Amino acid sequence: MKLIGPFSQLATLDNLPLRGALSDEQLNLQEGKGILISEGYIEEIGDFNALVEKADEVQRIPEGHVCIPSFVDCHTHICFAGSRAKDFSMRNAGKSYLQIAAEGGGIWSTVENTRKASGQDLVEGLKSRIEQLLRQGVTTVEVKSGYGLNYKDEIKMLRAIHTAQNTVSSDIISTCLAAHMKPKDFEESSERYLNYVLEEILTAVREENLSRRVDVFIEKSAFGIEESRAFLQKARILGFDITVHADQFTSGSARLAAELGAKSADHLEVLTDEDVAFLASSQTVAVALPGASLGLGEPFAPARKILDANGILAIASDWNPGSAPMGNLLAQASILATYEKLTTPELLSALTFRAAFALGLEDRGRLQKGMRADFQIYKADSIYEIPYRQGELKPCAVYILGTRAYGT
Repeated sequence: MKLIGPFSQLATLDNLPLRGALSDEQLNLQEGKGILISEGYIEEIGDFNALVEKADEVQRIPEGHVCIPSFVDCHTHICFAGSRAKDFSMRNAGKSYLQIAAEGGGIWSTVENTRKASGQDLVEGLKSRIEQLLRQGVTTVEVKSGYGLNYKDEIKMLRAIHTAQNTVSSDIISTCLAAHMKPKDFEESSERYLNYVLEEILTAVREENLSRRVDVFIEKSAFGIEESRAFLQKARILGFDITVHADQFTSGSARLAAELGAKSADHLEVLTDEDVAFLASSQTVAVALPGASLGLGEPFAPARKILDANGILAIASDWNPGSAPMGNLLAQASILATYEKLTTPELLSALTFRAAFALGLEDRGRLQKGMRADFQIYKADSIYEIPYRQGELKPCAVYILGTRAYGT
């Protein structure tokens, strides 16, 4: 067995509940502890000196280092080709989404670039972004398709995601977002397009085991609530977990996500107080995406209200080439915490075990016996330095299944 430590401070998060508000007093910081690891999983957390005699290998950490679980980014769009830098400039100049699209920007420009890219091009771009996230302490990453919008290119994207998983140490969770928008070159109705996704694309996804998750963007510019309801119900019958892009510009779809038992409802910038209560009473995770709010100049999701209503809050980057190009999960989360008045344990929980729960994963995000030994180490006097530095402080080492994946 391998022992890593001792740490000046260790936050296991093992005593924190899945839902609801958290106080700083609940963080339960521990000193002088070590992590004993067996075959990639945590065997014991305890006094470092007492655990030395149980270990076959000891990795000593210099004084002045703190440890927390690794982050889980449960909503990204980082499999893509091309750039939308011009979109950002036009948006800041006051142009609308429709004007930007008319001038060759918007989601469709990414679709065109992604369709032109080879599968290997997509793999290489994805690997580079996964490595960037790893250097930020993110070891589990959800990655969506949704820039192919036809059988050939959606499958190409999902195959690229599958291939990338075999070449990186991070854990990639793929999601089929073929229902991102009705493509311009699909001449029939949006309802017929959703049926095409079900009958053609998802059949192949299931046969090749390319994903176990299905997402849909419910919005005036994408798909309506009732046609999305039928689509999600059928996807669930096919055996997929479901999730929803909900309440970004128009309210109502987060309630649908909760009604259908979706794993998560993501965005939520215009979530009403009534639907806060409805969502919080369900097992559906509310995923705030502050990167999209920053990229678009839109309000943040009502994270404080969700927690105070005893909901399950996660925070993800939404890293994509258009509305959320930053890709810095901790910086975004720290900014959200400032505006929504989130405590440090609320912030850390939203980036770890609560985010993992949004992906249907309950074997990571906490440091306790039987969990994956996925954790990150910072050179800092206190764990409170991590959110305080708003993403500027980076981990000096990141471990996946007990093996150092980044750092020294």
